[in-house]
Amino acid sequence: MTQRRNLLKAAAAGAMGAVAAPAIAQDRPTIRWRMAASFPKSLDTCYGSTADMCTRIGELTDGRFTITLHPPGELVPALEVMKAVSDGTVECGQAFSSFYFGTNPAFIFDAGLAFGLNPRQQMAWMYHAGGLELVRELYAKYNCYPIPIGNFGVQMGGWFRKEIRNLEDLRGLKMRIGGFGGMVMSRMGVVAQQIAGGDIYSAMERGTIDAAEFVGPYDDEKLGLNKTARFYYAPGWWEGSAQMTALINTRQWQSLPRAYQIAFEVAAHEAYNTMLGRYDAKNPAAIRSLLGTGTQLRWFPRDVMDAAFQHANDLFDELSAKNEDFKKIYTAWVKFRNEQVDWYRVADHNLDSYTIGRLTRRRS
Repeated sequence: MTQRRNLLKAAAAGAMGAVAAPAIAQDRPTIRWRMAASFPKSLDTCYGSTADMCTRIGELTDGRFTITLHPPGELVPALEVMKAVSDGTVECGQAFSSFYFGTNPAFIFDAGLAFGLNPRQQMAWMYHAGGLELVRELYAKYNCYPIPIGNFGVQMGGWFRKEIRNLEDLRGLKMRIGGFGGMVMSRMGVVAQQIAGGDIYSAMERGTIDAAEFVGPYDDEKLGLNKTARFYYAPGWWEGSAQMTALINTRQWQSLPRAYQIAFEVAAHEAYNTMLGRYDAKNPAAIRSLLGTGTQLRWFPRDVMDAAFQHANDLFDELSAKNEDFKKIYTAWVKFRNEQVDWYRVADHNLDSYTIGRLTRRRS
């Protein structure tokens, strides 16, 4: 939080300076950027928090630096945002780094790993344990500058037309799941496919796929995924924390006045907290709504979870052996994760397990 306080102080100082010396403020350039989104405009959570961030940047700069957010397909397709930012087609983009696993598997450290960090731990790693510096070093190779702008929280395991009673039931299943999770699922017999969020409903409706994961109750209901399948599984073990990122063309970022860079960073911190808070506030009512309209909540069987855990760790080792970027970040990440496990089992896990158990029994 030290970095966030420093950013807020810097922004406040900049605002006070603008009041004290309006001539200087007037000399600041007028800059107009476009931001390509990766998620549908209908989602007031992830898309909405990024739109709020763009508005906030304009407010912090007295309207001199504005960013217009464009829905997927308006400027570039949802899965091509990084390429568009890298080659300068757009100045910046709303991104989910897991989408770019095929370009470099190390990008998943910017989003979230299977059986990894929760949202609090992800932010701690990024801002206080060197994670952000490592991710920025990686993205620099692709002419991009990343800034975290949100988190989806722990995700659900997806929608399935048939019940999954054991590992064998996954074999041959065509499922919308990309990135690292898709590779693990492939090793478990699933035919994994990467499909943009806005295209999932039609793919399920047409029968192109048999199952699909997206985010969680609120967004999934918004997209109507509950109308395409009955069984809703938990947990989304592939992303205990699903961080969203603003990717900025490196040259464009470096050309910004420092005051505008600070405004972007401050607004990004606010958007991160706003987005995660919205999901935590909206998901409980959404899951009740889904269950009230016929959705059947299920948990992945133990043999599925055990197989996923084993394959995930095997894949970590394999990627570390053949990808230097992955190895460098994974070495730092796994050390932090293990330290967090040691701490959480002392404090959070004990309290949460006890409280949830007691409250569940008390209400039943």
